[in-house]
Amino acid sequence: MRVRVDATNLGRGARRGVRSVLDGVAAIGLALTNLPLLVVAVGALVLAPVPYLGLALVPWTMTLVRKRADLERRRASQIGVLVSRPYHPLPERAVADGWERFRWTVTDPATWRDLAWLAPGAVVGLALGTIGVLLPLYGLLGLALTPSWIWLGTGWYGYGAVWSIDTFPAGLVSVPQGVIILAAGLWMAPWLRRVDALFARLLLAPTRAAELRLRVTQLTVTRAGTVDAQAAELRRIERDLHDGAQARLASLSMMIGLADNLIDRDPAEAHKLLAEARMSSRAALAELRDLVRGIHPPVLAERGLDGAVRALALSLPIPITVDVDLPGRPDLPLESAAYFAVAEALTNVIRHSRAHHGSVFSRHAAGLLTMVVTDDGRGGADPAGGTGLRGIERRLAAFDGTIVLSSPPGGPTVITMELPCAL
Repeated sequence: MRVRVDATNLGRGARRGVRSVLDGVAAIGLALTNLPLLVVAVGALVLAPVPYLGLALVPWTMTLVRKRADLERRRASQIGVLVSRPYHPLPERAVADGWERFRWTVTDPATWRDLAWLAPGAVVGLALGTIGVLLPLYGLLGLALTPSWIWLGTGWYGYGAVWSIDTFPAGLVSVPQGVIILAAGLWMAPWLRRVDALFARLLLAPTRAAELRLRVTQLTVTRAGTVDAQAAELRRIERDLHDGAQARLASLSMMIGLADNLIDRDPAEAHKLLAEARMSSRAALAELRDLVRGIHPPVLAERGLDGAVRALALSLPIPITVDVDLPGRPDLPLESAAYFAVAEALTNVIRHSRAHHGSVFSRHAAGLLTMVVTDDGRGGADPAGGTGLRGIERRLAAFDGTIVLSSPPGGPTVITMELPCAL
């Protein structure tokens, strides 16, 4: 068993190293674009005083610089180094006004931080990428030297500690050296890639003032979304009460009144109306119970998130595997938000995915509640295609939560939801 685990970890580490080497190749290519971008940007700034030309050229070139910086931020985030976008939001009047767009570009401190990153970012990316690529390639060269020596029959090769390979035993020495150098290169490549990402974060991440500004903007947006969501929920409750329970109760009152009028003249018809009234009252009671469950399910209050999700999974038409292991319970509002987010995600699975099986996984670690909903359906989920995923995003955003969707065509679909909380 130990051998199997070690072999699995070794293979996983090798694949990670290969991916990092390929990232190093990409880093080299992208680093070569930094200096031309810097030259173009400086040229645009020099021409900024020229009427009309500067107003158009500076925002255009800075847009290219921002796209390059955003690409570096995404590449850093892919390996776990989160780098947020620090730019000021574009004012509405800057869309059509060239001067406002120019002023918005040059007055943003992030613009100058991007420009300051281009040159050192190119040097660091090129150097680390070259080391991360050439070292494994040099290891592969050591593995290929002995077959090449046998095939060509020449002795002019030199490798590692062996400067000349003119005999077969000397050629064999290159093989273990190549294995060691290749392993060292694959082990170092992820670390070199991480160092490159950390260096990019020094200049491309928001400053403390920018983080505070972005936080205020985010809170403003989430507050507006929460208010809209609460208003929509109140309208839904009012509509359900008006169209459902209220109508049934009005009908119930009318039937009881008719039965009261007929009780002396036609007892049989009065009993029939009372039986219908009894059925109507049961239906109204069932609708009220469903409405209450939609506001806060009793099973959630009684059994917590684990029990509520398991009860929900049992009511669905496809098998849902539930793996929820929480050492405690969040606050009631947050627990309710987590439950309804999972419920909405599972509803999307049933309605749109054509899946045969789904799963719910939830854990709490480092102050973060993580919920993952997966299915084996057709994939291709798009937040812009409906209100379900956007509703989940708004619900979680009220608690600083996030949602990440992975749904390639053909599946599987994986929805990862995170909520910062304490149990």
